[in-house]
Amino acid sequence: MPHATPHADLVTAELDSVLRGGPFHVALRAAIAARGLPLQRVQHHLSRHGVKVGVTSLSYWQQGARRPQRPESLRAVRALEEILRLPEESLIRLLAEPDEHAPARHSAGRSHRSLVEASGVRERLLAQLGVPRDGGLRTLGHHERIRIGAGRELAERESHHIVRAYRDGVDRYVAVHHGDPGATPERMTVHALENCRTGRVRWHHDTGVLAAELLFDTRLRTGDTFLFRYAVEDGTAGVSREYVRGAESPGGQYALQVCFDSGVLPVRCHRFTQHSAAAPRGGHQELALSERHRSVHLVEPRVRSGHVGIAWDWD
Repeated sequence: MPHATPHADLVTAELDSVLRGGPFHVALRAAIAARGLPLQRVQHHLSRHGVKVGVTSLSYWQQGARRPQRPESLRAVRALEEILRLPEESLIRLLAEPDEHAPARHSAGRSHRSLVEASGVRERLLAQLGVPRDGGLRTLGHHERIRIGAGRELAERESHHIVRAYRDGVDRYVAVHHGDPGATPERMTVHALENCRTGRVRWHHDTGVLAAELLFDTRLRTGDTFLFRYAVEDGTAGVSREYVRGAESPGGQYALQVCFDSGVLPVRCHRFTQHSAAAPRGGHQELALSERHRSVHLVEPRVRSGHVGIAWDWD
């Protein structure tokens, strides 16, 4: 029986070590090196698993320049575990750990770990509802109104959507709500407010994610537009300090309004953007809070991939 070379033993030991302790990009780089696969071959294997990832993205991932964050990217990471003959969940687990090289964030905000976990949970909830990730709708306009209650909690989120169908037969939309840390989604209530009714509702307690079907009671044809409005009554977590909206692909106009209870106005508010959950925040802009209207807002004329949000500081 052939014996492993000292070099092979060293590579295997290094891989075992970084799979236990991370960080993700070092573990991925070590796993690819241990299998002796060029990135073009890794990409080919991924395509055979039904996942499309560019060689440039793979290079960024193993350099630590970017971290997989979108649902499609997380599916690729799970496929990589099989392709590279790694233990199940070994790379995904490292993605859930904070990146020590990333800039520090406000501790009360949604962490990279929570966003990664919520992304995977969202996919599982959609699967439970038997709904494809591609819902057949494109967003033309989306207005969100966040209400912060007297206890400084995220009390309610109301959404007004304008969509267009790009295939025949679309008759529903699945709304996903990610509560603040400590939220209990089983205590939330979904209200269908206009041109829809509530169907099945599913949730995941540990991540505070809720998914609800909104049924249109009509089947859209390709090119048809539709307007609907719903709200999620939350109020189940502690003090709220920000609201973030992520987009996987470019879309239409997006407006976010945050309204505060008259007795609990923050001392300052600002908007921000992020390329991904693991990227540093940029695009900071102070927002003037009107004591009369008790609200701030932002408008994105055309949504780009990434995250946009509003954060606020209490006294």
